[in-house]
Amino acid sequence: MTADLPTLLATFGAGSALSVLSLMNPPATLPLFLAVSQHEDERGRRRMARRACLYCFGILVVSLFAGSLILRSFGISLGALRVAGGLVVMLLGHGLLYGKTEKPSADDALPASGNPTFFPLAMPGITGPGQIAVVIGISTEVRELGTWGSQAVAYAATVGAMLAVCAIEWAFLRSAARISAKLGRVGTEVITRLSGFLLVCVGVQFVASGVRTLITAG
Repeated sequence: MTADLPTLLATFGAGSALSVLSLMNPPATLPLFLAVSQHEDERGRRRMARRACLYCFGILVVSLFAGSLILRSFGISLGALRVAGGLVVMLLGHGLLYGKTEKPSADDALPASGNPTFFPLAMPGITGPGQIAVVIGISTEVRELGTWGSQAVAYAATVGAMLAVCAIEWAFLRSAARISAKLGRVGTEVITRLSGFLLVCVGVQFVASGVRTLITAG
């Protein structure tokens, strides 16, 4: 396992961080956050940013460790999940690349009741179906590792990556007003397009991996 440690960290650490961060797209969540927190003072906005990111981290962790249970409950094969998840990620990436994002609009940001920090901010504003599909797909790859030690390292690297991504999101939300003003409309659009392209690449990789798994199993 020691010899494979750098590979595991790169694949499940850096790879998970890139995949989830590209899909989360922190700059694209700023307008929603500003709309949801428009009646809060600076202290209230910081509190909402912290809670939203904690919710997001919890959603990702549950998706990672409950992925196997979900697969068994619905009789879904690993290959089928990877193909389906890859297609979802590709579609979301296509939307970001060509300007049709799935992010909730600011007009729908404030629900009549409930907890706006969880809905619509944390889910689906920041953490939506795309992130959940990616994380469950990663959990299927972890399950295919040969030893328990390798799986433990992969899980730890993935959780660490998700924590880092949520910390980045928190930093963006905490400075939402200043970042939005500095980036401007053009800067936000450029980052969104690049994130969309990366998502399409991630989705293609998941589909290819899923097809390979289905062929091997068949």
